[in-house]
Amino acid sequence: MTDIKSLTFEELSAALEAEGCESYRASQVFRWLYKDRVKDFSEMTNLSAALRSRLSELFFISKPEVLRAQVSSDGETAKLLYGLADGNAVETVFMKYKHGNTVCISTQAGCRMGCRFCASTKRGLKRNLTVSEMLDQIIFTEERFCDKISNIVLMGTGEPLDNFDNVVRFISMATDEKCLGLSIRGISLSTCGLVERIEQLRRMRLGLTLSVSLHAPNDEIRRRIMPVAAKYKIDDLLREVKAYADFTKRRVAIEYTLIKGVNDSDANARELAGRLRGIMAHVNLIPLNPSKECEWERPSPARINAFSEVLKHERISVTVRRELGTDIDAACGQLRLHYENEEKRGALERSDTLCGYTEQVT
Repeated sequence: MTDIKSLTFEELSAALEAEGCESYRASQVFRWLYKDRVKDFSEMTNLSAALRSRLSELFFISKPEVLRAQVSSDGETAKLLYGLADGNAVETVFMKYKHGNTVCISTQAGCRMGCRFCASTKRGLKRNLTVSEMLDQIIFTEERFCDKISNIVLMGTGEPLDNFDNVVRFISMATDEKCLGLSIRGISLSTCGLVERIEQLRRMRLGLTLSVSLHAPNDEIRRRIMPVAAKYKIDDLLREVKAYADFTKRRVAIEYTLIKGVNDSDANARELAGRLRGIMAHVNLIPLNPSKECEWERPSPARINAFSEVLKHERISVTVRRELGTDIDAACGQLRLHYENEEKRGALERSDTLCGYTEQVT
């Protein structure tokens, strides 16, 4: 069967016309899926029983399961772990801001980029997410919190540009008035810097907001932190970043995770400023999020402030990211990794019990 929520309106129209349906049926089905948000074809009550039966033979409606849900102590951030049909799990973060609600979605189950401070990549890439699995993170999160989502950040588990075709289709559907009807200006995509894919995005003229995970002022430090730096030099990456910003006339966000003793010195800040001069960019400083999976530490508040002040002195636009959800494992991949570890321990304990004893698994 075909995943109906991964079909564009045009594709669904063609499929229904091939079944002999009237041209307006696709609009009805899309309304049921994305406005009324039904979970079963039997709920599409303005369709004939015969058509509903046929739809259930041709298509399925994806329905992720909430495996875990955590809400921060201030109530402004929530993290959901969605279980997918094949047993994989992905994370979604819901954040409340004065300017509207934002959801940070995953684009892959796992990640193969290997950034050393990120829990998302610890067990590698399982697979790419489908269009429907990305849309569902928005749909089901809205339903759970009864709050309209206005902004989407593709910054969860996975590298969005490593799932390029599905992500582009997702953006097309998310901004389609017949589907979610979001503004393209409300969608941000974060990449670790796949240069040729950024160029491809620019040539497609989508105009979405771009964030680039730089995390270092030079290639030597970046290679320590991010394996992708072995393929893409900073100069080449920032050249394409400038081209993207010049084309869209919008600032590119430079994500910079501050790591104690690695990339947080005043000299590092001055070098970063030198590389960004002349580029329409804004630096988003991110103090390293505490994680059992990372051997590095976050800098002191004084060091974070000093780094920021150097950039300001160098006339580089900068903010320190407002921290949300540190009490709910809100860093990318943490909740999923903890869940998988618990599942693994449970499986081992069940296996040991079958042998007549239970072994403590650490």
